[in-house]
Amino acid sequence: MKDRNAVFRALRKSEKNQYTLLSGCLFFASLLITAFCMMMYSPTVQNTLPEGGDSRKQVMMVFVLAVIGCAAFSIYAAGLFFRYKSRGAGVFLALGMSRKVLGQQLRREVVRLTLVSCGTGLVLGTPLCWIIWSVFRLTLVDTPEMILIFDLRAYGIPVVFTAFVLIALLIMQHRFLSRVNVLDIIQESHRAEPVRAVPHWYGWGGILMMVLGGLLGYFTPTFCILVLHWYAPEFLTALFYLPALIGLYWVLLHTVTGGWHRGKNRYRHLIESSMMQFQGRQTVRNMLVVTVLVAGAYFSSFYTPMLITPGKAEITNRPMDCQFFYRADQEMLGKEEIEALAARYGERITDYVEMPSASLAVDGTRHIETQGSMGTTYTREYTETLCEIRFFSVSAWNALTGDSLVLRSGESAATLDRYGDFDTIGLVTNPVTREQLRVRTVDEPLQSDLFHDIRVLSDADYAQITRGLPLDWREIQIVFNTEGDSYDFEKKLFHEIVAHSGTEAARIDGDDRIEREYYIEKGEPYFLEPESPHYAAFPPIDPDKPDASDFRMNWKYMPKFRALDAGDVVSNFAVFLLLFVFVAILCFAAVAVILYTRSQTLILSNLWVYEDLRKLGASNAYLRKTSKEQVKRVFLAPVLIGTLLILCFYTLILMGNGGDGVIDATERTAFASCLILVGILSAVFYGLYRVTVKKAWETLKL
Repeated sequence: MKDRNAVFRALRKSEKNQYTLLSGCLFFASLLITAFCMMMYSPTVQNTLPEGGDSRKQVMMVFVLAVIGCAAFSIYAAGLFFRYKSRGAGVFLALGMSRKVLGQQLRREVVRLTLVSCGTGLVLGTPLCWIIWSVFRLTLVDTPEMILIFDLRAYGIPVVFTAFVLIALLIMQHRFLSRVNVLDIIQESHRAEPVRAVPHWYGWGGILMMVLGGLLGYFTPTFCILVLHWYAPEFLTALFYLPALIGLYWVLLHTVTGGWHRGKNRYRHLIESSMMQFQGRQTVRNMLVVTVLVAGAYFSSFYTPMLITPGKAEITNRPMDCQFFYRADQEMLGKEEIEALAARYGERITDYVEMPSASLAVDGTRHIETQGSMGTTYTREYTETLCEIRFFSVSAWNALTGDSLVLRSGESAATLDRYGDFDTIGLVTNPVTREQLRVRTVDEPLQSDLFHDIRVLSDADYAQITRGLPLDWREIQIVFNTEGDSYDFEKKLFHEIVAHSGTEAARIDGDDRIEREYYIEKGEPYFLEPESPHYAAFPPIDPDKPDASDFRMNWKYMPKFRALDAGDVVSNFAVFLLLFVFVAILCFAAVAVILYTRSQTLILSNLWVYEDLRKLGASNAYLRKTSKEQVKRVFLAPVLIGTLLILCFYTLILMGNGGDGVIDATERTAFASCLILVGILSAVFYGLYRVTVKKAWETLKL
């Protein structure tokens, strides 16, 4: 006669599929979370993502969603595990085994299964992170700052996740055995989680609520800033997205209860609609998590095409191959030296133009901010010296660009800034002599793919306002073409430019001497001073590391060389790209596991219903159709809604980029790349759906 342990071993062997599913889900969740944490909290990534920057916030937002998804499918798998264990546990209790003894046995199994599965994932997460990172370096880009360094503190989140899962499973196990009636335990697998039928307007009402919530959430921060002069806390403006969440819940409820089938059509779907409704609570919560995860996964996936495509287009559209400028007080390479360097690489310089420019102060409206408990408010104050801007004379501008611009005395022309906008100015000030010049900004901005945020004055006005301006406030602008577009030549020239630039030129793009002077006069630290709370968010400019992405993306005097930029467009953003790609993989993996486990849960929960239908004469074809429809509802609604939500959200972002509500040609190309990605991943989801349906048919023995 077998002893108790032998019986439990035999049960584990007979239920090995359920043990494998639960341990696989726990291992998978721990593996992905550990791999991401090792990547996210490595000094390599932490030094790249600015503290408090948008990129860091976006990554963490999507990661939190992924962790919620991993926790969700772990709990779903545990629920499925206990459903399978219910009959055996009930039989043991009916045969006289005490709840204490059975509970001890189940606790040992739960603890052992959790610690082994999550522990294995935690151990293997670091090698997985290193392998993915190494593959990316070998196949796409490899730069000095891509060397991955691990920080053992990153294990904190996976350990906390393991503890959470263990506690959750122990609570589920305790509740599982705490039922007074033994028959309740035996019939656990038949227990329903019904939702009531909802009004027919939940469908379209939910869609309207999602549209309303999306618009409110997206435009409320802008309204607060522009109209209320208030930088509201992010958690407060995020509340305006709640109508969208409520609307999403309504739509999913409507879908689960079969509300989209009206008239005679509803009778053809009566069986699957009823089964979905009787398992509706958990299904709706599951679909809600999947929808948000799909949106987050696509958000991360779109980062690469939306970043790379416009960058490549900007490089291609440049009218000149090479352009750079430097402070006039620097001992820089001259034309002869550049030509000699080009000759060493078999290149020839053509269309060489060298012209002076000057940095001058302009007037404008300054925001005077006041910090409060509910965010920051500001007032506007006009000032004659708001910031410094580069100026060209009209003859220099025409020589550099080939334009035939004509300006009268007192007129100023402006190019668009990097955001596609420009501000009018009325006063220009020499920052050293304090001489001032009244100007009127012409209405039509200058069109240039080479220069951004530049002002142009008439030759007479330029000569007058720059009189007495020292060399450190003047620049030399150089543009030229090359006959061979040599990457090696341009990289060498870039290194020579950095080597010929002094420490005083190691300035971050955005460093403004006029604004710095304003803060010094107020006795407050400038944002680039170590005393400023914002200092850590801006990486230092290190001329000893000219190929580092921080240097290339943020140096004020960074050249624009076509071949160099085209060759390094990926490497300059390598860490960002890999991080967002990994987060997308994490989210999509969580989605796949959740959809698969929930579909299997639904089929197993309704197994006895299918048996009854078979006994009543239902054909295998009808049962296959019914089970397929169940799986289809679990897959289709959340994936489709999540995809449409993120596409609409990105459309709003693109329409708001230029401030004119128009998506330009470059953005349309990038968005087309995103749509291609959606098509590919939709095909992957369809393949997973087909696999899940076949597994459901195997479970039902159809």
